[in-house]
Amino acid sequence: MLVRVGSRGSRLALTQAELAADRLRRPGVEIALVPITTAGDRDRSKPFGEIGSRGVFVKELEEALLDGRIDVAVHSAKDMTSTDVDGLTVGAYLPREDPRDALCGASEIRPGMRIGTASIRRRAQLLALEPSLSIEPLRGNVDTRLRKRRERGLDAIVLAACGLDRLGLGAEVGRRFDPEEFVPEAGQGALALQVRAGEEHLVGAADHEPTRSRVEAERACVAAIGGGCLSPVAAYHDGVRLTGLVAAEDGSWIERRTGDDPSSVAAELLACLP
Repeated sequence: MLVRVGSRGSRLALTQAELAADRLRRPGVEIALVPITTAGDRDRSKPFGEIGSRGVFVKELEEALLDGRIDVAVHSAKDMTSTDVDGLTVGAYLPREDPRDALCGASEIRPGMRIGTASIRRRAQLLALEPSLSIEPLRGNVDTRLRKRRERGLDAIVLAACGLDRLGLGAEVGRRFDPEEFVPEAGQGALALQVRAGEEHLVGAADHEPTRSRVEAERACVAAIGGGCLSPVAAYHDGVRLTGLVAAEDGSWIERRTGDDPSSVAAELLACLP
């Protein structure tokens, strides 16, 4: 049986697709990797809000699944919308790796630093930590952002630690933020294997239940708040409790709430909104 595995074409995405393929290979199963370019890959200069809503890195993969051009889509779970697309489901989550955000180029936040990131979640939390920071837009794949930091003379950039680790670039990290200090994106550190509804058997053996339970709690919290990568909203489950966050983009206010139930945490956060 041939299983066509779709992925974005970046070095990190293909590395992640290979991780997924290793989990899916078994006697009688042949894996074919199918690189697919997404809207977020085609336009690496505009802010996400000018390209489209949350999901700019997954839409084309989901369309390929629905059209029958691939059988499995490999996503960074943090890139997915907080609710499933009709006809598709996450058939497996691979064991979560480091969910933290990583500061590259410096080991600490200092007043007046120039820090690059395109994420308003990161922007809000950075400015809440140090209001004098200059946050500059920075897009591109991991290698491109590391190069642009040096070319533009930025003091630091913030990336997902797991992506750096998967690419063997952990030495670039100066500091890994504690999730209690800097709440990660929902699903950060986890890989999601998406399939057509009813075809979960293609990937079910690879599913890691503890990761599924934590990531789905995070996604449910974000869905209940109604946020995405265009809003400073975050959620992280450490295996014991769920922490949700809402913030002003300029970091002037930030609210965190913890609990067991995603809906309750979301309701408490919504009650805090000005």
